[in-house]
Amino acid sequence: MTDGRDGARILVYSHDSFGLGHLRRCREIAHALVEAERDLSVLILSGSPIIGSFDFQNRVDFVRIPGVIKLRDGDYVSLKLPLDIEQTLALRASIIKHTAEIFDPDLLLVDKEPLGLRGEVEPTLELMRERGVPCVLGLRDVMDDPELLATEWARKNALPALDAYYDDLWVYGLPQICDPLEGLPVPAGVRKRVSYTGYLRRAISENAPEVPLEKIEEPYVLVTVGGGGDGEQIVDWVLRAYERDPGIPHPALIVLGPFMGSELQHDFQRRVNRLERVEALTFSAHLESLMERAVGVVAMGGYNTFCEVLSFDKRAIIVPRQEPRREQLIRASRAQELGLVRMLADDGRRDAQTMATALRNLVQQPRPSERVVPGLLDGRESVVRLTRHRLALGRNKAPVAARMR
Repeated sequence: MTDGRDGARILVYSHDSFGLGHLRRCREIAHALVEAERDLSVLILSGSPIIGSFDFQNRVDFVRIPGVIKLRDGDYVSLKLPLDIEQTLALRASIIKHTAEIFDPDLLLVDKEPLGLRGEVEPTLELMRERGVPCVLGLRDVMDDPELLATEWARKNALPALDAYYDDLWVYGLPQICDPLEGLPVPAGVRKRVSYTGYLRRAISENAPEVPLEKIEEPYVLVTVGGGGDGEQIVDWVLRAYERDPGIPHPALIVLGPFMGSELQHDFQRRVNRLERVEALTFSAHLESLMERAVGVVAMGGYNTFCEVLSFDKRAIIVPRQEPRREQLIRASRAQELGLVRMLADDGRRDAQTMATALRNLVQQPRPSERVVPGLLDGRESVVRLTRHRLALGRNKAPVAARMR
């Protein structure tokens, strides 16, 4: 794919301050690329504290940068190190840039944040521009409510970065679901660089171990709340449904998530122990395997979970988070309009019988495959095609903005 080297190199940046979404998406893209190209390698830069818990294929590796965590007031603090946030960000920016200098990628793929966390990727973007290395911004299908996103990106000075640094913008979804840049004053030249890939199809890893069930039997309803840092309301709602209605036709397997507080985990596990037909796990790096075995899914509706629901053709009840971002609500609402899932809005009361009824009716819902949406799961193939095209063009000889005029 490149001349004069032992194969192409792709550097992927994922800020990963909290949760699993960015990391899992970047890992999926990396695996799709190395499976398609035997002479290609991918290095992922990530701040995820649990990146080492995941398996990576040959020719995919990662550099763990110091972690940060976002507080409820929006500020960031260092996750582990006794450093203030400015020192931590300076350290992260230095590691990112020096990694890029030595790895010398043929393409830089940045996930979601045009300038990285608080601008930490801008020095690396400038380096790539000097070297003529093409840069791509990857966006999930839905970012946020347009007004909220416009305010956020204005504060981060993100729109000028699109024009200055990025050759392409890849949206990992379809316009039928959402245009993530809707409502933003995006220059026409930048709009021309946008490609919709479709959603990233998921599969079960050949090396994935089968997670044994100790208490319940298949088929079960899988309840997943991603990293678990903000999913306690859904877990509580499902548990109260089984406590109220023990005769719900299928048992439940609840994955609490690695970022759920230990006290909450202990409380939920205590309640689970009193229910004959509910089992709970703290975390599984092979959620795809658990979902494939499920009769249906209850989830918050983040990007990766939505991809898995589509990929494994599972009936799903989506209870979207509505704060601090409306991303999940927008995605779930549109997916329900297309008949792909059922959305159950959290009204704050979370009536136990409402959830019990939804669980009883889950198997009557249509599967996603019963709705025809062209290109829905073409994401992996599209990313490979777009990457091949970009690498075939080689290194740039002029800054992005000058070339796009």
